[in-house]
Amino acid sequence: MTSKVGLTQDKVDRCRKLALEIVTPVQDYIHRHTTTTVERATLRLLGADGADENGTPVPNLIIDKLGDAISQGAATWYLNALIKEHCSPEELNRKIVEGLDISGIPLGDQGKIEARGKEQIVRFTGRIYTHRETRRGRIEENREREHSPLLYVIVATGNIYEDVKQARAAAIQGADVIAVIRTTAQSLLDYVPYGATTEGFGGTYATQENFKIMRSALDEVGEEIGKYIRLVNYASGLCMPEIAVMGALERLDMMLNDSMYGILFRDINMYRTFVDQNFSRMLNAYAGITINTGEDNYLTTSDAYEKGFTVLASQFINEQFALNAGMDQELMGLGHAFEMDPELENGFLYELSQAQLVREIFPKSPLKYMPPTKHMTGDIFKGYAMNTLFNFIGRSTGQGILLLGMLTEAIHTPFLQDRHLAIQNARYVLNNIKDLGDEITFRQDGIIVNRAKQVMDKTLTFLGQIHEKGLLPSIEEGLFAEVKRRPDGGKGLDGVLEKSPDYWNPVEDFLKNSLEVE
Repeated sequence: MTSKVGLTQDKVDRCRKLALEIVTPVQDYIHRHTTTTVERATLRLLGADGADENGTPVPNLIIDKLGDAISQGAATWYLNALIKEHCSPEELNRKIVEGLDISGIPLGDQGKIEARGKEQIVRFTGRIYTHRETRRGRIEENREREHSPLLYVIVATGNIYEDVKQARAAAIQGADVIAVIRTTAQSLLDYVPYGATTEGFGGTYATQENFKIMRSALDEVGEEIGKYIRLVNYASGLCMPEIAVMGALERLDMMLNDSMYGILFRDINMYRTFVDQNFSRMLNAYAGITINTGEDNYLTTSDAYEKGFTVLASQFINEQFALNAGMDQELMGLGHAFEMDPELENGFLYELSQAQLVREIFPKSPLKYMPPTKHMTGDIFKGYAMNTLFNFIGRSTGQGILLLGMLTEAIHTPFLQDRHLAIQNARYVLNNIKDLGDEITFRQDGIIVNRAKQVMDKTLTFLGQIHEKGLLPSIEEGLFAEVKRRPDGGKGLDGVLEKSPDYWNPVEDFLKNSLEVE
């Protein structure tokens, strides 16, 4: 198909080549290291579950006792304990809560340990595979009821049971995707809270029980209205791989899962984040979960007109990390945002140009387009107009997922009627300009095309700079989002360990073999 914005494949190929070479040294580091949360995620997929009377999860109890021995792989010790204690995972978990230290149990025959590992993996990966097929089947059954792009809204009360009420209402009003916003600062917790929660500031805790409750509620309302409702949460922060496990086990459909977001915006250590994102993305790929990346956040600290090229560069890097984890492009919901200053002359044209450019570069990806937030002032009428323009671009450029803007952004957490108005606005625009994108072309010497060429050229130059410096030094210099982070700084570095020569992780081996990655 001929590019509307004068895109040349040669430049796209050069960008992808640079991105591959940029991430290769980081990928080499990833292969040689593990983290405490990768090991905890592995334990969860082998059966470790529950928490003690203080709320400390069983996987954390195990890892804390193992200490540096996890450089061999925590799976060996857990599976060895299952064999030596002659018990099921449920029974072993109870013993651990009561004080059993599995690091003190002498290791037995490795062959028997590996055989037990295969049994446990089949148990849990079978459940994940069933969820993947269930999702695929239900989407196919209800395909005619879906919008294009998918309409995505959020709930964030702090109480999972109140979230259910709000999510049901949004689904009935026409939403296709429900995201449960995570409580403030949960990404900085180095454990996952256990059970259902009814308190949270700015959102609701991501726990496996909360995932289960919301999944059941959305399945129920989906049956009522004849549509599959997708569920979203956050596989990010210090527990990124563990939350990916929970999402896979409870049939979440999308997960916010960026390769650099935690580094830039939560000050989580670089090494920890890069290792964790690889494992979590392998699991998301196996589970058929669509990831959403966080490039939209760059434009909350940088100007959208001046720094649009950094968004595109990050998308190329995020894509390459995802490919390295065995993820299909159809699962890469690469992010960007409608954040041009509304006072900028022809800002709409520049925004349309960027959206069209991204759509053409990543034709198979269900791009996630974020609404205006930075320049929302509390003027609900202007805000509603801005959201209408956002919906117009989203539909006319073929974005895959629209996170709907709220006219009350910057005033309060959305009310039911705020979401209703947002959904009605989107449905009106999507229906009335349904085929507009196929009807229009752009002047090859005009503003839109020239802007796209400018962004593409700057992206190529920018990736060249990162290639020359290295990804970690580039982050340290603040080249992304104007945020500077040190490689040895941030939270979680103490949870990164080099794999010993005898390291063994049956879950990692299973995922690599299933996804055909090295």
